[in-house]
Amino acid sequence: MASLKFNNVYIKDYFTLVGPKERESKLTNFDMSISDYYYKSKTFEMAEIKMQRVVIENLINNNNMCDRNFDYLIGGDLINQISISSYSAKEFRIPYIGVYSACATFVEELLLAGNLIESKNAQNIICVTSSHNLTAERQFRYPTEYGNTKPSTATTTATSAVGAILTTEKQSLKIVAGTIGKVIDLGINDVNHMGAVMAPACADTLNEHLTNMNMKAKDYDLILTGDLGCVGLDILKEYYENVYKEKLTNIMDAGCEIYLNSQEMYSGGSGPCCLPLVFFCKILKSKKYKKILLLGTGSLHSPVLVNQHQTIPSVSHAVSIEVLS
Repeated sequence: MASLKFNNVYIKDYFTLVGPKERESKLTNFDMSISDYYYKSKTFEMAEIKMQRVVIENLINNNNMCDRNFDYLIGGDLINQISISSYSAKEFRIPYIGVYSACATFVEELLLAGNLIESKNAQNIICVTSSHNLTAERQFRYPTEYGNTKPSTATTTATSAVGAILTTEKQSLKIVAGTIGKVIDLGINDVNHMGAVMAPACADTLNEHLTNMNMKAKDYDLILTGDLGCVGLDILKEYYENVYKEKLTNIMDAGCEIYLNSQEMYSGGSGPCCLPLVFFCKILKSKKYKKILLLGTGSLHSPVLVNQHQTIPSVSHAVSIEVLS
């Protein structure tokens, strides 16, 4: 079965770091921000490595812990060979697992960490992810310096790093279930329309999760998708209603909830940090929701294969979280 149930998995703490555009956005409750894309480093890649390292250090120090208190460090990012996470992990004496599901990476990390904890093979795990506008945009599309125009369906990679500690210790945030998604490819090859690429995978995972858990979408206070963008969210709603005959009314997309309209970020934000940023900095702070389903969405394309006119596969993973107090 693609779905898992957890009885003893909690989120102990989290830390969020945002970039120059994100500090001026709708988000106000982040832990730290930077004003310089270089972050006092020689390259943008080194800046992103530093961002991850700072997040991990703060998680460890803020909880009066040290490296040996953690069983695993699970990291992932968007750059080739998840090199950002690997370079940041070398600064810590913690067993490291590198993962990749594009913008669904953080939810994949939560699923993996939750399974390790539930099976009693770990007690404390750090999950971390990041993206940087000026590293990811030039890898997957064009360098920002080119000044190329984008269609309204495009999203903008957020600059951020986010981390969380998962533990066996009872906390107010409990991970109760999750669903591992299948790779879906409906034949789209437009790298500027990631919402259309990922919406079918998101719909498939949502339906699988609800079916396996014997639930309806309305049983959740909120379903939060990860970076479909505003256009992609509309596609998801229409697709889900047509295919699965259920109207989604309690759904929000993280990519739509970061930037102000005045920032002109096309269809919204993208990147593996979009979902955890909005969840930690906005959804939890609002104290409106008790049962939340996180649906990370990831486009699994390679620039090389896209340039060879291949279509784009995608995946979506789900994690169900309950706020206990």
